Amino acid sequence: MAHFLIAHNMLPQARSLLRFLVSRKGKCSASSVFASFLETKGTRECDFAFDSLIIAYTDWVLFLMLFSALDWLDDANELFDEMCSRGLVPNGFIFTSLIDGMCKKGRTDLAIQTYQRFLKKGFEPDLVMYNSLINGVCKSGDLKRAKMFIAEMSLRGLKPDKFTYTILLDGFCKEGDMESALLIREKMVTQGIELDDVAFTALISGFCKEGRLIDAERALREMLNAGMKPDDATYTMIMDGFCKQGDVRMGFKLLKQMQSYGHVPGVVTYNVLMNGLCKQGQLRNANTLLDTMLSSGVVPDSITYNILLDGFCKKANPKDVSKLRSEMGLVADYASYSSLISQVGGASKSLEEITLSGAGSLGVYR
Repeated sequence: MAHFLIAHNMLPQARSLLRFLVSRKGKCSASSVFASFLETKGTRECDFAFDSLIIAYTDWVLFLMLFSALDWLDDANELFDEMCSRGLVPNGFIFTSLIDGMCKKGRTDLAIQTYQRFLKKGFEPDLVMYNSLINGVCKSGDLKRAKMFIAEMSLRGLKPDKFTYTILLDGFCKEGDMESALLIREKMVTQGIELDDVAFTALISGFCKEGRLIDAERALREMLNAGMKPDDATYTMIMDGFCKQGDVRMGFKLLKQMQSYGHVPGVVTYNVLMNGLCKQGQLRNANTLLDTMLSSGVVPDSITYNILLDGFCKKANPKDVSKLRSEMGLVADYASYSSLISQVGGASKSLEEITLSGAGSLGVYR
């Protein structure tokens, strides 16, 4: 039962069960030692309980899994060392489980140490272990080490699978190495491995970061043709790229496409388009978009109003700024008034009065 509870991450229930066992068996049982160890929460003062626990229990794998589940990775590593020093040799499954847990928690330093000990004991790593290691180092941005693991795999006769390639592709895209990412994609296509939504999203993100919006939009179409459904964030990312390049029309084209597939744009998506319109000086269209937002039940946030306010400031239209300010209400912030002051200055007396009265109500001027 304890194994089941811990395996399903039901740690409070497991602890309650162990306390119950202690209460039934008495204070002198080995279970009471287990309970006393758990009560210490892995502190350095539990040496006596720890040593007694090792003597009392042979199934120490349970404790390694428990420590990993509780994120006590340093304690798990110490326990692992202690067991090895006592002649208890772990099997490949234990090594793989520990390495995977360490990598998922971002402790690639411990994972690599454990991997090196694994090799010294004469074990042969499998694809699952390499995938865990590659995933860990890619997430930490260490693509050089990821390539080293791929080279090791090749020497051991192991071939990367879809998961391996996807991890690498995502890692290269995040690091801005699109050349390597596209080489990975080419290998996947050559080997008949289909890209999934994670791989496509990684490529789209990488293209957008490099300003390669045509490639990003093409990847989006490939994704749709493959029967996948990009999420709102993916659409918005491409729209943002086009709008920043001044192609607001393409941004709205993607909005229509997004809606045709059943997506309901939120405030972030509308803000991207609003920003694109205001940067182009299309304030009338920006107002129309604001009306569309409101009629669709999307509530503008402070970012929406700051984008609009910045656009109106550049046009120096006091009437529109006054109306906008009244709509903003408590959403107005210091950034709004800073924008007014820096963009318009003292060019318009009426606008200056609006600015000072509004800023004064917020306590900006003292």
